[in-house]
Amino acid sequence: MTRPTIAILFGGCSEEHDVSVKSAMEIAANIDTQKYAPIYIGISKAGAWSLCEQPCPGWEDAGGPRAVISPDRDAHGLVVDDGDGDFDGGGGGGGCSGGCSDRAALHLDAVFPVLHGKSGEDGAVQGLLELSGIPYVGCDIQSSVICMDKSLAYVVVRDAGIATPEFSVLRRNEILDHGEMRFPVFVKPARSGSSFGVTKVESADELEGAIATAREYDNKVLIEQAIVGTEVGCAVLGNGSELVVGEVDQIELSRGLFRIHQEAEPEKGSENAVITVPAPLPAVTRERIRETARAIYAAIGCRGLARVDMFLQADGRIVLNEVNTLPGFTSYSRYPRMMAAAGMPLSDVIDRCISLAMAG
Repeated sequence: MTRPTIAILFGGCSEEHDVSVKSAMEIAANIDTQKYAPIYIGISKAGAWSLCEQPCPGWEDAGGPRAVISPDRDAHGLVVDDGDGDFDGGGGGGGCSGGCSDRAALHLDAVFPVLHGKSGEDGAVQGLLELSGIPYVGCDIQSSVICMDKSLAYVVVRDAGIATPEFSVLRRNEILDHGEMRFPVFVKPARSGSSFGVTKVESADELEGAIATAREYDNKVLIEQAIVGTEVGCAVLGNGSELVVGEVDQIELSRGLFRIHQEAEPEKGSENAVITVPAPLPAVTRERIRETARAIYAAIGCRGLARVDMFLQADGRIVLNEVNTLPGFTSYSRYPRMMAAAGMPLSDVIDRCISLAMAG
């Protein structure tokens, strides 16, 4: 029986490029090659696509053939260059005369976009895959857009009756009126991940610098009221009502913000955080968190997989923090650890993700 060809798409132009490479390395080490025929497509930080043997640091130096996913549904897969490292028809002459017939086409049965951040989980690559007609792992365009923009996620989730932080939005060139603001607040890029550009602000004189930092990553800035509570998270896998929910984890910070993906050696543990899974909470509390994660996942219309991050307050109130539609799969990432604690190892998670995608 022919194994389905699964393209693992990794790298990308976002600030989370290096995390994506690490995630793809873990997937390469754990995908069932007896069941699937994986191929690896790396996207450089400059946006160039190419095939590679295995995802690894420095994969771009291997000089693999250029290859892109075609939006043409008849192609249903990759267009691979003819060996000259370009897509210009083989000789730089432009057009299709003579050269286009030399390009190889490679059929894909599904794509696993192991991409984090901008152009990876914001609906951009999902749009390309929708045009191509190729099944893909993860959330669709609409839910990807909503989750990437934290302000949109808050509006949708709040409308479903679930608590969110109080927030305001500062768009390009707008000046903040902070007269009624209560501190502390968090200033964030509205559409970024892994705590890039996030600052905790304790007083008004810190706002200008925090907004400038956030605008390095996005021209839409989110200013939200700090929530006093314990940060907890939940891994969700599945479509519709058929969901597998991982164990709840808990993050305890000694100082600052949770920035594990920006640390020098995250594989050795975080410098300022301890992550415990299962969370050291009563079973009834963990189940309430899991139910809230399910409700948030459903309200936004997620499919495939997502990690739902929340705050648990002292009075038992559960407040949304954010939804990550393509969570990390690195050796130290939270999503696979939560699923493993619930009895589902990474190889099974990968298999389930691909099966869900191919089932439609």
